[in-house]
Amino acid sequence: MPLLAYREKHILSAQQLRKLSEHKYSCFSASLLDPLLQPWWNWLVAQTPLWLAPNLITIVGLILNVVTTLILICYSPNGVEAPPRWTCVLCALGLFIYQSLDSIDGKQARRTNTSSPLGELFDHGCDSISTVFVALSACISCQLGHYPNWLFFQCFCAIALFYCAHWQTYVSGTMRFGRIDVTEAQFSIIAIHLVSAVLGPEIWLTKIPIVGLSWNYTILIFITFGYTLNIINFLKMFTQGGSGKNGSSVAGTSVLSPSIPLTLVVLPALMIAQKSPQNIFTEHASVYIMAFGMVAAKVTNKLVIAHMTKSEMEYLDWSLLGPALLFLNQYFNCIVPEIWLLWFTLIWGTQDLLRYCAQVCLEICQHLRIDLFRIPYTPKGAAPHPATASVSSQSNIGGSADKNGGTAHRKSKSKPH
Repeated sequence: MPLLAYREKHILSAQQLRKLSEHKYSCFSASLLDPLLQPWWNWLVAQTPLWLAPNLITIVGLILNVVTTLILICYSPNGVEAPPRWTCVLCALGLFIYQSLDSIDGKQARRTNTSSPLGELFDHGCDSISTVFVALSACISCQLGHYPNWLFFQCFCAIALFYCAHWQTYVSGTMRFGRIDVTEAQFSIIAIHLVSAVLGPEIWLTKIPIVGLSWNYTILIFITFGYTLNIINFLKMFTQGGSGKNGSSVAGTSVLSPSIPLTLVVLPALMIAQKSPQNIFTEHASVYIMAFGMVAAKVTNKLVIAHMTKSEMEYLDWSLLGPALLFLNQYFNCIVPEIWLLWFTLIWGTQDLLRYCAQVCLEICQHLRIDLFRIPYTPKGAAPHPATASVSSQSNIGGSADKNGGTAHRKSKSKPH
């Protein structure tokens, strides 16, 4: 039974766990906004209680981000209806809180001497989910549902570029942030939500004088420009080669190998949306994005684990069951209503992702002898926790290096995120 698969066997082998223990986090960042925000993050982490576990900080931020986005979706499921202004305020606030908490969890880990490779993995796992909801909320807020093809393009570009960021890391061994990257994207989306809150979401459909284009088309141009910069930086990876033997990935595999799981998600999503006789994407855009987003989050998490454990990535996955059923259903002239299978894809993909992440975290916690959401009490003057003391602080933080060359906050690359 697939549902029992994670209980029947371990996901990570003994060799993968050993490689994970040896993992060292490496990051380069040239972000424009990060240096300006450092004082805010430093102040915020100084106010954080020492008993608050870093991973708990991360998950609280993610929950707030997801909940505020779901509220927005309830009022405008397809990005066509104008959502109430207060929902846009909630989304802006939720994203700001998530961004802030996501930036101090690594600082809190070093501050409490609880750094571990699990922190990096947990951070990236949360970001893989957040990326889906952040991209979708931005599209709804600026009324992109009136242009379904653009809505599809923007959301799946964000999901694919997040995957590509970790693909590049899998190949080079170093996560790289450009000048216009995750932090800049997050604050741009916060600005979009605030404009919708102050002027109303309808403002994005008004025409710009002289130019003749609507405001949301202008936003599309700027976002697409940002995507293009990220794609160019990503493609440079293939000219530079990998950090493994003969230019291979960190696991010694082909630098092209991660393209297969991504293709198995994005290509079916495109084909199903374009060929649907029941207009499944146009009629149920938010459910569609979330369903395929959960599948993409699963394969992204497997890529992160492959990088951290220097292992080969598996191509097929149970999360692909939903997209496969949707595809086969279309092939046989939709013998089952597509919306039924779409909801199945969302529910199946979500539970599969959560079960997978829970099992992986459990195995790593048992191996490193640490707790996921709790900091073991250490009396004043006592030695640090033995499991965490053996891991250097730079191996934990899924965070960007600060601009002076030292390790700064925990941050994973997302587009937007």
